[in-house]
This record gives sequence, C-alpha cells and structure tokens, in this order.
Amino acid sequence: MSLLDRRVRGFRLVDLVGLSLLVALILGVYLAKTMAGRERAEIARVERQISVEKARIRLLQAEVAHLEQPGRIERLSVTYLKMEPVTAGREATVDQIIDLARSGPPKKEKAPSVVAAMVNGGDAIPGVPPPPPPEAQPLRVAEAGR
Repeated sequence: MSLLDRRVRGFRLVDLVGLSLLVALILGVYLAKTMAGRERAEIARVERQISVEKARIRLLQAEVAHLEQPGRIERLSVTYLKMEPVTAGREATVDQIIDLARSGPPKKEKAPSVVAAMVNGGDAIPGVPPPPPPEAQPLRVAEAGR
C-alpha cells in the first residue's frame, strides 16, 4: 500500500492534505482581502486629510498675500507708527555714506550680566528690582493658643 492510497476514516490521505491546503488557502485569501480593505480605508482617510490640508494651505497663502499688500502696510505704518516717506533733505550723499562706513557702527553701553554683577559683589542686579526696605514689611508674630 502506497502513501497516496492510504486511507484515514474512509478518506485518502491525499484528499485530506489537499482539503487542508484548500482551507488554508481560503483563510489566507480572506485575511489578505481584509487587510487590503483596511489599508484602502486608511489610504482614503489620508488622502482626504491631504486635500483638507491643501485647502488650508491655499487659504493661509491668500491671507498672507492680503497681509503683505504694500498699500495696507503703508496705511498701518502711517496710522499706528506715525511714519511718513523720507524727504530729500534726509537722504545721505555718497560722501556721507563713506564717512559713516569708516566710522563703523555706533558704540553701545554694554550692560553687565547678572553673573558679572554677582561676581563683582554689586548689590544691584540688572533686570531685577531691588528688595523693599525692611520697615515696609512688618513682621507678624503668630500668637500661641488661638
């Protein structure tokens, strides 16, 4: 008796192996289809999100274009900053520009840092207000037995 002709409970072994392979193949195709459907739904969701974001980008670009209009900026600068166009008397000549370039940028007073003030022993720390005098803060003594 060969392996192909062997019977198990009335069925040939080859038929049982073929049936189990068919069931495994059916389950595999079903799982693949289910996973592909999930992926398809995820892809559709991402594409909808991309289209919403593209519309939002177009809206923001239109808003930026509106905010950057030179006429609007000029009106705001005149209204709120009291700016006006430069007059001819305020323009520099070539010689003045050369003199300005040679002199370099204006010198600034460098404020000491907080660490430098602490190291040098200074009582005042830049950017920190001094503490109030002691008489401004009366001490409160807790009464016992209340």
